[in-house]
Amino acid sequence: MLSIIIPTLNEEDYLPLVLASIKHQKFTDYEVIVADAGSKDKTLEIARQYHCVVTEGGLPARGRNNGAKVAKGDVLFFLDADSILPDDFFTKALNEYSARTLDLASFCLHPFPEKPLSTFLVKVFYNWLIVASEKILPHAAVGVLVKRDLFETLNGYDETIMLAEDHDLGRRAAKVARFGIIRSVEIFVSDRRYKTDGFFSVGMKYFFCELYTIFIGPVRSNMFRYKFAHYKKPKSE
Repeated sequence: MLSIIIPTLNEEDYLPLVLASIKHQKFTDYEVIVADAGSKDKTLEIARQYHCVVTEGGLPARGRNNGAKVAKGDVLFFLDADSILPDDFFTKALNEYSARTLDLASFCLHPFPEKPLSTFLVKVFYNWLIVASEKILPHAAVGVLVKRDLFETLNGYDETIMLAEDHDLGRRAAKVARFGIIRSVEIFVSDRRYKTDGFFSVGMKYFFCELYTIFIGPVRSNMFRYKFAHYKKPKSE
């Protein structure tokens, strides 16, 4: 059984999209857990309409950990709320995950709405990078597939980390288990952060965060001023 865990905060515009994409999958042996950080909009109403398990959330690391505590599945899948899964995502991903005997895996991304600039930037500066550095410097973000026993062995996400706590989980996992980037399928992810904060600003923030984590260690202060759920309402996407 697969437990899909989604942290949320005021996600009434995006949550229906990701939940609909999950519902349309051929794979059906799953539960969906929404870990909510106190939404004031219709997020919880939407979650219940889709028969999700609802639990208390917080910042993303805490929300994911809380979701894992109530999960019933043997494999956990942590997914961002502003994502969409393509058709047959679970069938392809789980087949590759099993064939490669992976313990923790993450995915390449494809931005939506699809635009030439954002698609190029994500492909070159994220997808190619995480595949090339798969065995050297693991990256795990947006979608993370992990065996429950490994997640518990690692004590879950480090809630003291302010930015890139998902990469930290992947790197800790790679020291004791098999880590890999799934090649057979990608995750569609909203470009809202780039539109709200600017491509250059977000890119430089992640670049310096990467350097900091490599040469100093996990980011445990808010030096990069990372904000959770501060986006403007989406347009017609």
